[in-house]
Amino acid sequence: MDLGITGKRALVCASSKGLGRGCAEALAEAGVDLILNARGQDALEATAAYIRDRYKVNVTAIAADITTDAGRAEVLKAAGDIDILVTNAGGPPPGLWTDWDRDDFIAALDANMLTPIALIKALVPAMMTRGWGRVVNITSVSVKAPIPVLGLSNAARTGLTGYVAGTARQVAGSGVTINNLLPGLHDTDRMIALDTAASKSSGDSFDDVRAAKYAAIPAGRYGDAAEFGATCAFMCSQHAGFMVGQNILLDGGATVSTM
Repeated sequence: MDLGITGKRALVCASSKGLGRGCAEALAEAGVDLILNARGQDALEATAAYIRDRYKVNVTAIAADITTDAGRAEVLKAAGDIDILVTNAGGPPPGLWTDWDRDDFIAALDANMLTPIALIKALVPAMMTRGWGRVVNITSVSVKAPIPVLGLSNAARTGLTGYVAGTARQVAGSGVTINNLLPGLHDTDRMIALDTAASKSSGDSFDDVRAAKYAAIPAGRYGDAAEFGATCAFMCSQHAGFMVGQNILLDGGATVSTM
């Protein structure tokens, strides 16, 4: 399928690896020029070089902390006009509800709610003027089914979801769509690290730890970054203009819900 976005320009946050990189590669395959952002310069430059070589699109890499005012200003200045925005940032640390104070919540809100909102406010008005734009926010399955130890993430990402629900419907008439993409468990470096830690803690083998998790997922496996990216690319395509303010769950059926 031709996604109809060849020659568009996309800013993809946290895109040096994992799900962000999966989205960047899928967009590049569709002919989209990229502005990649992450904090680690070495990994980011390596990813940018790989995508340039494989997909023959223009790629600009900007190493900066997108969750800070200074980092956002640097990225936005270098990015220029953007047709597609994919927001993404690592989640706050786990814990119990008694562990967190106000500063913890402010940090979580800054990273996982206020940063995407700031990027939307900075980039969507020009998209509206041009009459076309796509925003996809990578949030979490916890928006649909809260994870008890991830209360900070639950709160911040749900706040973003509420903001998008209203905002998406205000800008859709100008040809701009805003939607959210909700990952469950995916086979990324972070999951390898988490499963390795679980193996060491429990004494079970790495394979046994994964087998137990697979058993709880109807699809019987983790997702992978490439299929996640392909879904993101479709949401950014010319074919997704009637998808407005939606939360697309990619979790292999692990969340038991009718709606």
